[in-house]
Amino acid sequence: MITVEQVDFSYPDGTRALLDVSLKVTSGDSVGIVGANGAGKSTLVNHLNGWYLPQSGKITIDGVEVLKKNLERIRKLTGLVFQNPDDQLFMARLCDDIMFGPKNLGMDPERSAEESEKLLRDFGLWALRDKPPSKLSQGQRRFAAFAAVLVMHPSVLVMDEPTSDLDPRNRKKLISLVNNLQATRVTVSHDLDFIWETCNRVHIMAEGRIVAAGATKELLSDRNLLETNGLELPLRLQG
Repeated sequence: MITVEQVDFSYPDGTRALLDVSLKVTSGDSVGIVGANGAGKSTLVNHLNGWYLPQSGKITIDGVEVLKKNLERIRKLTGLVFQNPDDQLFMARLCDDIMFGPKNLGMDPERSAEESEKLLRDFGLWALRDKPPSKLSQGQRRFAAFAAVLVMHPSVLVMDEPTSDLDPRNRKKLISLVNNLQATRVTVSHDLDFIWETCNRVHIMAEGRIVAAGATKELLSDRNLLETNGLELPLRLQG
């Protein structure tokens, strides 16, 4: 489903964010990307829907290469839930934000409206559909950002710090939601317990490189490996 081959990327100020990054994600997998701040995690996943384009190397999603000419196809395949919901929600009403993607992709409006309503009800947001997103709580905005992506039925769901600002009840609700999705999933998170509960494989990044990859429970139980790369054991394994 996803192939990343020897990708390099530097920001305009010269900061090298990705160095010779390669990975594969099989269809239906749920893969975690973890690492300390500045490891290159967000830069990597922002390549998966063409937010950034590789400066060298190659990325393909379901056989479609991530190139400028293919961005419309790539963004139909890959849904990206940003770390900050305010980067996604910008319309005057919540319901308009949820329908923005389907309208721009030319999806059937009647079916999209039905699915939008279902998602808003599932997330407990239906009563807030006519409110501006800015008037919602941070947790409500986060679920709204998920709904705005899921309504487009992406084959790949990319999540950047999805549990930020969620209370324990809503975090548990999100875990259940993610584990029941059919889409291939890629998650960046400092919440290693969330990665433990939702991902079958994990890649550890440091200084723009992937330094380890393997089964989630194996790698996230390796205290030395985690501490060497600026991480700690998941809370469930501490003490």
